[in-house]
Amino acid sequence: MTQTTHAELAALMARPTEDNHLEFKAAQNQYDTTKLFKRCVAIANEFGGKLIMGVTDRPPRQIIGTAAFPNLAKIEADIFNKLKFRVVVEEVTPCHSDGRVLIFHIPPRPRGTAFQFEGQYLMRVGEETPVMSEDRLREIFNEGAPDWLDEVALDDCDAADVVRLLDTQTFFDLLKLPYPSDRQGVLERLSSQGLVVSVGQRWAIKNIGAILLAKSLAQFESLIFRAPRVIVYQDADKLSTVRDQPGDKGYAVGFEGLIDFINGLVPANEILTSAIREERQLFPKSAIRELVANALVHQDFVETGSSVRIELYSNRLEISNPGKPLISIDRFIDEYKSRNESLAKLMRRFGICEEKSSGIDRVVMLSELYQLPAPDFLVGSHHTTSVIFAPREFKDLDTEGRIRACYQHCCLRYVAREKMTNQSLRERFKLGSKQTETASRIIRDTVEAGKVKLTDPSVKSTRYRSYIPFWA
Repeated sequence: MTQTTHAELAALMARPTEDNHLEFKAAQNQYDTTKLFKRCVAIANEFGGKLIMGVTDRPPRQIIGTAAFPNLAKIEADIFNKLKFRVVVEEVTPCHSDGRVLIFHIPPRPRGTAFQFEGQYLMRVGEETPVMSEDRLREIFNEGAPDWLDEVALDDCDAADVVRLLDTQTFFDLLKLPYPSDRQGVLERLSSQGLVVSVGQRWAIKNIGAILLAKSLAQFESLIFRAPRVIVYQDADKLSTVRDQPGDKGYAVGFEGLIDFINGLVPANEILTSAIREERQLFPKSAIRELVANALVHQDFVETGSSVRIELYSNRLEISNPGKPLISIDRFIDEYKSRNESLAKLMRRFGICEEKSSGIDRVVMLSELYQLPAPDFLVGSHHTTSVIFAPREFKDLDTEGRIRACYQHCCLRYVAREKMTNQSLRERFKLGSKQTETASRIIRDTVEAGKVKLTDPSVKSTRYRSYIPFWA
């Protein structure tokens, strides 16, 4: 391992936020060894990174030096003896006698394996190192197993079968490519994208090919229950079902039709804009599009007996997918981690998905633009659910809804390299200049809920205060 230069250290310190692979600790005098062991395990389980001591954790970061772990050989040996993997500890002495900096170079865990400390498998969530959930552990241990998307949905097909079962015309249209002059050209292009594979003189259609391009998912026995399902309820509960419509087409070839179908079921709401009355859908079509695409792409295909569900109630739209998310719901706006990257990659090429992490950003932005309540994101035992709500007056929002909107607004400002202020929050809620105290109360509630914090706690004037998300 080469020595970290002063310029490289400065570049690390200049990063806007810490993440699962980079963490700073002041540790000016000492640092608890047990905490160090836990940090090393958690970072290793997130595919490795660096733990840097002797540097403040908030930008603009400063080197303050650390006296922790004076014997580097001893702490390296202690880590290895306790954790059974090697962490290299490097000492950097910056210029101008700023103090001693320690960099713990933590390796990634092996594929299909998770490290543990005293019987607990740990991960990073913000500043914490909680125990991994059962589904996350299961996912790690299954990493060595074949990817479900790469498994075969139907084998022993001839060229005619492939073209009969898959909507190859739409495939080429989505990629904006001319349709080949012969069937062999079609199969070669499908094969190059990993959707089918040749087996001698025959062909096998992979799950990813069928799930994206099937003219009818019912033609693939293992995929019948993977089709999205649209359910409409009469009221705000499940007591009376008006419609229950399962899909049948592959995700890519049927996506636009699915979105148009859902949008056609959404009632319109009459609003007054610039003294003109106009009808507007209760939920923006673009928000529906983003959330349905996210649900399709990020579902856990290992979970059986369930599918993506779109449930329309009188006051909200809920979109659920099998499986728990790989990142905290509090980080949906600024982070991205796909469970099915090969599927996501193709959906992006087809123009169905947004670039990484921008989908949820757009949903939250649209909620602000259309003055809707903040969307909600829920994690159940086997599902992840996104909820968008029908329009509601500010006075009708409960405290939880106001806190959620405040936090999401703060996140949007932060990823745009801006800070939330009382004024920006008033603009989000369309509050007047005389409602400063109303906005301040919402901010106080959100701070107390642990969702946002002061950018600079030394600023006493409420007029000049700004706020950032708790994880920033």
